[in-house]
Amino acid sequence: MKKDARAARIRRHVRVRSKVSGTASRPRLCVFRSLNHIYAQVIDDDLGHTLVSASTLDGEIRPEAGAKHKVEAARLVGQLVAKRALERGTTIVVFDRGGYKYHGRAKALAEAAREAGLKF
Repeated sequence: MKKDARAARIRRHVRVRSKVSGTASRPRLCVFRSLNHIYAQVIDDDLGHTLVSASTLDGEIRPEAGAKHKVEAARLVGQLVAKRALERGTTIVVFDRGGYKYHGRAKALAEAAREAGLKF
């Protein structure tokens, strides 16, 4: 029997999302990881709006992120999304790991966002 890793991640993500929701006062920091890139968004689920976003494809960090290891690139994305959220006035967020284990790139992004000033 073949284990479908993508379906398992989606099941975990649905389970996490049943408990984690972003509000205007405490939006959700959502992480998506593809094979080559990582994306982060700060989302207000009450309105259904993305407040800020960042990824390794972002013009500000793309040249720097492309030359680094994936975990280092995730740190850059975490710093950038935190900087943008703080500029917008958001200081406290709830972390949505997107069904991924809290290690590697997801952990690096979260810790970099914390170091840059976001609280969660």
